[in-house]
Amino acid sequence: MDQVDLLPHPVDVVCLPAFPRCRTSPVEVAACPLGPEIDSIGEKLFGYSAPLSALPRTLPGGIGEEVKSYELFGGGYSSFRRSDPRIEGRIHAALGTARSVLNVGAGTGSYEPTDRSVTALEPSWRMISQRPPGSAPVVRGEAGAMPIADEAFDATLAIFTIQHWADLEAGLGEMMRVSRRQVIFTFDVTRQRDLWFTADYVPAAAELEERRAPRLEQVVKALGGATVEAVPIPGDCIDGFGAAYWRRPSAYLDPNVRANISSLLQLDPSQVQPGVARLAADLESGSWQRRYGHLLELDSLDLGYHLIVATQAA
Repeated sequence: MDQVDLLPHPVDVVCLPAFPRCRTSPVEVAACPLGPEIDSIGEKLFGYSAPLSALPRTLPGGIGEEVKSYELFGGGYSSFRRSDPRIEGRIHAALGTARSVLNVGAGTGSYEPTDRSVTALEPSWRMISQRPPGSAPVVRGEAGAMPIADEAFDATLAIFTIQHWADLEAGLGEMMRVSRRQVIFTFDVTRQRDLWFTADYVPAAAELEERRAPRLEQVVKALGGATVEAVPIPGDCIDGFGAAYWRRPSAYLDPNVRANISSLLQLDPSQVQPGVARLAADLESGSWQRRYGHLLELDSLDLGYHLIVATQAA
């Protein structure tokens, strides 16, 4: 089997050779499909004057290891993790007047604006290959070492990603290096147990985030100051992240839903299945409704999700 067959659908890739102004080399640029529109980003981002679309297509590097790490996501991430329009409106408003945006840890492309020039930065071919056709071109890279020129963008965007970074300060430092404005959508790790599912049924998910996710004050300090705005989660939220189903308890019984929530996917099944079984029993007996039925009357709920927005001095 060819390595590219392991991906949900074909990814066009060009590999930029080493050249003086490139911070890391080689650099891989991808899209589904890859068209002449990528030529405009070569000089701006990398100082590479030759047209990228003229470079020969290559196979994505490191496919085998990436697929092994992300195989449980399957092809469903782009179906279950879609932009919720109410959250999207808050994120896009936070970008202000920025005309060019780098989406860091972009995944499958949720929340990327279509009325601005967007480039994605993503390390995983598994995620890149689930981006819809016609979405923004992708530079393969990690937050802590972006292969991108200084001040190449008006704004950088990071959505549900900073808890996965190996080096928070390096990643935020890179966001500040390549843009003046930084917009981050994340959660308050001290409020993991505000969600009944993690508090009562799968506390190991809360414990995982408490070990790996930064506190909001760490992020603000690393950015040199920022505004922090609470973002309530709609009861019918269509982006299937951890707390999205707070008003739809039966959704957590669906293995496909759980497979697209990273904090559940990364746990051993023995840490998840007993809680799921208890939830099913509580829904059957009416116990859940007696404890949490009042939530069904709410349109939205503050569960500790926040937008962090910083602007660096000129």
